[in-house]
Amino acid sequence: MTTDTLNDKTLMRECLRRRKNLMKTMGNNTIAILPAAPVRVRSRDTEYRYRQDSDFYYLSGFNEPESIIVLLPGRKSGEYIVFCRERDEEKETWHGRRLGVEKAPDVLQADDAFPIGDIDEILPGLLEGREKIYYSLGKDADFDQQLMEWLNRVRATTRVASQVPSSFVSLDYHLHEMRVHKSRSELGLMRKAAKISAEGHLAAMRACQPGVYEYQLEAELISTYKSHGATHSFLPIVGGGVNACILHYTENTDVLEDGSMVLIDSGAEFAGYAGDITRTFPVNGRFTEPQKDIYSLVLDAELAAIDEVKPGNSWNAPHTAAVNVLTKGLISLGMLKGTFAREIKEQGYRKFFMHRTSHWLGLDVHDVGEYKVDDDWRVLEPGMVLTIEPGLYINAGRGVPRRYGGIGVRIEDDVLVTKTGHEVLTSQVAKSISEIENIMA
Repeated sequence: MTTDTLNDKTLMRECLRRRKNLMKTMGNNTIAILPAAPVRVRSRDTEYRYRQDSDFYYLSGFNEPESIIVLLPGRKSGEYIVFCRERDEEKETWHGRRLGVEKAPDVLQADDAFPIGDIDEILPGLLEGREKIYYSLGKDADFDQQLMEWLNRVRATTRVASQVPSSFVSLDYHLHEMRVHKSRSELGLMRKAAKISAEGHLAAMRACQPGVYEYQLEAELISTYKSHGATHSFLPIVGGGVNACILHYTENTDVLEDGSMVLIDSGAEFAGYAGDITRTFPVNGRFTEPQKDIYSLVLDAELAAIDEVKPGNSWNAPHTAAVNVLTKGLISLGMLKGTFAREIKEQGYRKFFMHRTSHWLGLDVHDVGEYKVDDDWRVLEPGMVLTIEPGLYINAGRGVPRRYGGIGVRIEDDVLVTKTGHEVLTSQVAKSISEIENIMA
C-alpha cells in the first residue's frame, strides 16, 4: 500500500474504531506497544517484498517498516502515538517514498508522531505511570530485548514502584478476538479478494492441457492476481498427478500428463485480506470414472460441511459432517473395511484425509482466533469467515484399489457466517463435474 492509499477514510475510520475498542478493553493506566514487521533479507542484499505485520496493520493501516505504534488509554495529551521514519530524499530515491513524521498525524489520525530514531529517548517516559504493558512477547527477540532495556531504565530511575509497569499482558487474545469478527468494510475487501482468487483459478482451468507445466498454471494465477492490483496470499500449490497427494506441494515443476488430474490451492491477497481456494480438475478436461468417484465423494463432503456453517453451530460441526460423508464413501468404494461406527471411532479415514476441514480466514490465510473456548468448540457467529476444504489423498499401495491409486482431490471455498446461515464468497469458481468439463471444453 502506498502513502496515497492511506488517505482512504473508510480504512482510517475502521482503524480508529479498532483502537478505541482495544483501549476500552485494556483500561486506563496501561500501554500497548506494537512494532511493525521487519524487512526480511532473501539473500545477501536482496530483500523479500515487504509485508506488514497483520496486527500492526489492523490497528494503524500503515504499511511501512521501522515503525512502532503506542496506545495509551486515558492519556490526556494523546492516546495514540506513532514512531516512523523521517523523510529522506537520498534514501527515498533508492528505496521509495516515505510518509514522514510531519504527515503521519494527519494521515494516520495519530495524536502525535516522532522519528523512529528518537524512540530510545521518548518511549521510556511513556512507560512511567502505567500499570501494565500490553505486548506480545516472543515474536521478535530483538524488540523484546529492547523493550526490557527501556523498562529496566525506568525501574532504575523511578523511586516509586507504583509508577513502573509491574506486568506484561499478551495482546494476542484481545486483539485476535476482535479480528475474528469481520466488519462490513472488511467483508467488502474479502469479497474482492475472493473474486480475484476465483478469476485466477478460472484462468488456470482454461489454460490447462496435457503437456503444460505446473509452473505455467502458477503463472496464470499470479498474472491474474497482479492484473487486479493483488498478489498471492501464499505460495500457490499446483500439483499434477501424484503430486496432488502432497498437501503442501509448492515445487510446481512437473509436466501435466494426459489422463491425470491437477490440484490447485491458491488465493489472492487484496488490500491485506486473503482469499484461499482449492480446485481439482482433469488435465485434459474430462474426468475418468475413477476420478469421478473420488471427486464426487469429496464434493459431497464439502457441500455437507458448508451446510453446517450457520450461527449457533459449533466450529467442529462442518468437520464432523465432512468426515461422516467421506467415511461412508470410503467404505462404499472398498478403501475402508470396517463398519461406519468402527471407522469413525478408530479414525480410519485419516489414512486418506489427515487434516482439518476448516481454518479462520482474514488478514492472514490461517487467520488468528481461538477454535475452542474453555475446552469446548466455539460457537459460530455472524461475521466469522472460515474455509471449508475436505480432501482425499490416495497414494497407491496395499489395500487401495488400483483404479484409485495416485488420485488426490481437495475442494475448498471461503465461507462467511451470516445472520441466517452462510454465504460462499468463492462461488464464482466452477466445482461440479459438468461445470468444470464445460469450462475446460
